[in-house]
Amino acid sequence: MSQESFQYGGARALVTLHERHLREFLEVWRQADDLGLELPASSDPNYSSREALLAHVLGCAAHYLVWMCEKVEMPAPEVEGHPDPDGLAAAADGVVDNVLSAWREPLKALTEQRAYAPAHSSRWGPPYCIDAMLEHAVMHPIRHTHQLRELMGR
Repeated sequence: MSQESFQYGGARALVTLHERHLREFLEVWRQADDLGLELPASSDPNYSSREALLAHVLGCAAHYLVWMCEKVEMPAPEVEGHPDPDGLAAAADGVVDNVLSAWREPLKALTEQRAYAPAHSSRWGPPYCIDAMLEHAVMHPIRHTHQLRELMGR
């Protein structure tokens, strides 16, 4: 991705980091899957299985992009937002490629001004400006990668 293709260099950096860390999450998730890693018991359905966690991380990556496009009134790309955990492991490379491909275009038109103001209510409550949501989207797979590595280290 060339710097010139993005109006706001911060968006370009965060899109690039998101791609790197979503791919890293998938790699670590596969290691956990190969080990048959059991996730700790949780009432959160996103932790009911390794496949549910994979669907959660990939689904959030799609949802964050759609939310940002809606808030800055850009057309949201077609991107699978609710990957079905059943069979997702086998299709994960294609789903990741689809999600990351969707991320590359819409945010090129984001200006620095629109990235910081106004803030918008997130779907789970707290307000985020677009730049903060981009940072959240980058951190989400990092957090789950860290979680899986810690669990595999036990």
